[in-house]
Amino acid sequence: MLKYFLCLLILVAQSLVASGFQNPIKATDGSDPFVVYHDGYYYLTTTTWTNIKITRATTIAGLKTASPKTIWTDSTSSRCCNMWAPEIHWQAKEGSWYIYYSAGTSGTFDNQQTHALKSSSTNIWDSTWSYASRIAIPNRDVWAIDSTVLVLGTTRYLVYSSWDGSNQCLYISKMNSATSVGNTVKISTPTYSWEKVGANVNEGPAAIYHGGRTWIVYSASNCAGTGYTLGRLELTGSDPLNANSWTKYANPIFVSGNGNYQPGHNGFFLSPSGNQIWNVYHANAVTPGTCDGQRRTMIQQVNWNSDGTPNLGSPRSLSDNVSEPV
Repeated sequence: MLKYFLCLLILVAQSLVASGFQNPIKATDGSDPFVVYHDGYYYLTTTTWTNIKITRATTIAGLKTASPKTIWTDSTSSRCCNMWAPEIHWQAKEGSWYIYYSAGTSGTFDNQQTHALKSSSTNIWDSTWSYASRIAIPNRDVWAIDSTVLVLGTTRYLVYSSWDGSNQCLYISKMNSATSVGNTVKISTPTYSWEKVGANVNEGPAAIYHGGRTWIVYSASNCAGTGYTLGRLELTGSDPLNANSWTKYANPIFVSGNGNYQPGHNGFFLSPSGNQIWNVYHANAVTPGTCDGQRRTMIQQVNWNSDGTPNLGSPRSLSDNVSEPV
């Protein structure tokens, strides 16, 4: 009887994996998504504007119906509002999870900065989260959003977006700790026409690693309108803090398709086996698009070109049945 029961459980599990999921994962408040897989669960965060929430499930399909858990609100005036783009990162040297997010003051977007929360344990869901610090850039402590963590060997880097005149650019700093960084260096400025639709923008950096190579995929152009898309940089030199070590590709890597418009602000995560890389991003249902909570969360697998570069494909149709990561 026990053997029969175990076989039945295996068949049910295989059926769930085979059945897959359909996008979107979140139909509203799906902006700026980030996913991490840990200890049997997928953890999803998105921009909810007024707080930070985490949704977890054992499958991608389960994320669609799971109830989000609010893990942070803040009444401190300097960081009370406009909470954007939370990302969950494991910091091995500190032995804790950290959430990096953008926040600022009420009534304006002009005071956005990068902030960090720290977990109370190694369990993301059961942790109590505490405010750790604002990430202050020693040589350029100004408006800074969309921070992510790039890891090369044992060295960590903070990559983020900040204005330089009329250009919103990408910058990088070496991390001395989970909440302290060194001087910053600009590594990308909007130069191509597809990076300057509606506004000159490089934002939402996301690191992807494969075959000994490292890329930063980023969002280009104004998030409102028709131009939002993904571009990429590759680390082709030896020093990430040298702007000349980064090579920008001349064409975008991910554009509108199959009824999903202005795809952008993505993240990458590993499948349970660690053998697949998946892309989580947001897209609009209409064009021109908007920069609000109507953007929806989408997930699909990353493939690879014969030259070793990432192939993100096109946004999957909402009618597609997508197999679960393995």
